[in-house]
Parts: sequence; structure tokens; C-alpha cells
Amino acid sequence: MALILHITTRSLWQQAQQEGIYHAESLETEGFIHCSTPAQVVATANSFFPGQTGLVLLCIESDRVQSEIRYETVHGNQFPHLYGLLNLDAVIQAIDFEPNADGNFTLPPVLQSEETV
Repeated sequence: MALILHITTRSLWQQAQQEGIYHAESLETEGFIHCSTPAQVVATANSFFPGQTGLVLLCIESDRVQSEIRYETVHGNQFPHLYGLLNLDAVIQAIDFEPNADGNFTLPPVLQSEETV
């Protein structure tokens, strides 16, 4: 099993739970849902979500994802991109993901053993 992560808002995650499927705006605008590995997610959060509150980190078991996952090079790194909707049974955990007092993010302790993946 490979663990991949997706940053979203708490409200979008709650909406997905009501609808039974998750989709991000990027699926419509770019054709895929952005994801990161545990080793990449802090840099991603600090680049695209600095200081933003109300976020949730979706922990996704890639073997359970029904849509295609492609690892694609972005700025020299291979990022997982999900080409389709995210089936909720692939989400094994949703972790509140709040910035520190300085507005920067750190990896939640529960994921620190996964960081080298």
C-alpha cells in the first residue's frame, strides 16, 4: 500500500461524505486531483495554503483508489495525480491540518513515520 495525501477544506470533505464521493475543483479545471506523498505534503501546504485554516488532510490508500493515479513530474518531483473522482472507501483517515502560529505547516505526528515514503 502506498499512502498519498490530499489537502482540502473541512467543508468540502463534509460535502463529500454527504454525497458519497469526493471531487476537487482542480478535477474540472486541470483534469486531476492534486495529491502529495507524506514527504511532499508540508512543502505543498506551505506553498499553496500558507496560514489557511479549516483544512483537512485526506490519507488515501492508493491501492483502494478506483480512478487512475499517475505520478507526474512537477518542479523535479514526482507527484501523485488522481485522474477522476476519489471513492471515499480509499480514504483511511482524515486529519485536521491547521498551520502553526507562524502560518507554516508541519507534518501531523501520526504521519511522521510515513514521511520517508
